[in-house]
Amino acid sequence: MGVPLCRLPLLLLLVLALSPQGTRWPAAAAAAARRIAPLPTAALRRLYDTSNYGRLQLNNGLALVPQMGWNSWNFFACNINDTLIRETADALVSTGLAALGYNYVNIDDCWSYVKRGNKGQLLPDPKTFPSGIKSLADYVRGKGLKLGIYSDAGVSTCQVRPGSLHHENDDAALFASWGVDYLKYDNCYNLGIPPKERYPPMRDALNSTGRQIFYSLCEWGQDDPALWAGKVGNSWRTTDDIQDTWKSMTDIADKNNKWASYAGPGGWNDPDMLEVGNGGMTFAEYRAHFSIWALMKAPLLIGCDVRNMTSETIEILSNKEVIQVNQDPLGVQGRRILGQGKGGCREVWAGPLSGNRLAVALWNRCSETVNITMTLPAVGLDGSSAYSVRDLWKHETLSANVVGTFGAQVDVHDCKMYIFTPAVSFSASW
Repeated sequence: MGVPLCRLPLLLLLVLALSPQGTRWPAAAAAAARRIAPLPTAALRRLYDTSNYGRLQLNNGLALVPQMGWNSWNFFACNINDTLIRETADALVSTGLAALGYNYVNIDDCWSYVKRGNKGQLLPDPKTFPSGIKSLADYVRGKGLKLGIYSDAGVSTCQVRPGSLHHENDDAALFASWGVDYLKYDNCYNLGIPPKERYPPMRDALNSTGRQIFYSLCEWGQDDPALWAGKVGNSWRTTDDIQDTWKSMTDIADKNNKWASYAGPGGWNDPDMLEVGNGGMTFAEYRAHFSIWALMKAPLLIGCDVRNMTSETIEILSNKEVIQVNQDPLGVQGRRILGQGKGGCREVWAGPLSGNRLAVALWNRCSETVNITMTLPAVGLDGSSAYSVRDLWKHETLSANVVGTFGAQVDVHDCKMYIFTPAVSFSASW
């Protein structure tokens, strides 16, 4: 008898996925990678519902973990050009962010000319991108990075540049010929056509190019894309656009939390890009923003000017231990487990990781410093067992093992993040 695919190690699945058989996984490897490994206890299975996990059918070999990189919109909006994109690629490398996994350099709206060419093709704006997109893609890829581009599942983009509705095949072929690695596909000027009809044609067009292109649906969560987009894209926006404010960030976290059971390797819920470093929130609020996005397995797409970051911004974005939570191969989205106090503002979020570990975030959404406590069974752990606890922001392991309960004092709007590991190793099937 052969070894069941569900028992193949992740490394072997990755080797299979990257084998030279075109841009599609071998069917058996794709099926195995979509299959969730069982969580180790009934309590964890109940809390971190994965009943919808594994129904992803896009199978383009991408998004085994959430995407990481940078996007131009949050800070620059339409004020973009060729030089900015090249300098951003340079900065991702020089700051060490690229080495941490931030490898997509994504151009948002306003890169294209205001009308199509004589043959109906998209054209780069000659004033801002005079060297063209292929030259830019070659430069970015020469840095070991990948270039992303933007279009719209409508007749126009949100900034009234040509959209790709009814031009899917031609535009996908053009993107592939330029060496594009990522497409963010927006939702403006959509003629009232349902998104379930507008988004699949671009999926099919991208697949037909023979090039692996990450497909990011930006449908704004209007038609509950978590329910259907796993068969269409590698990520799907579950919310409206994020703003650089505490209220916007927290509201979006709550909305995205609703869809936790629908994310997994191959396709991810997208609560929009990071605002860390843009100046509208405090250091504590940005730390909470980054922690919760990482725990939710959200895409980590930097939205600030990486050429001019403060030391605090770099400290947050380069926290390797928090990034590892986001990129954990188990791929189960963490979620809000409980809220305490007035309005439930003393929150506990958690999510299982590979290696029988659990990530826990204590998030203070109150207007004062508070103590946040929890029992271990509340987050799905064995209340009678001992756990080693690692503080991911202090980068230290607590001196004593934890049994039964755990808590910490958390400053206003701040977040503390930990990994719980059984103090005595045991065998469990993941």
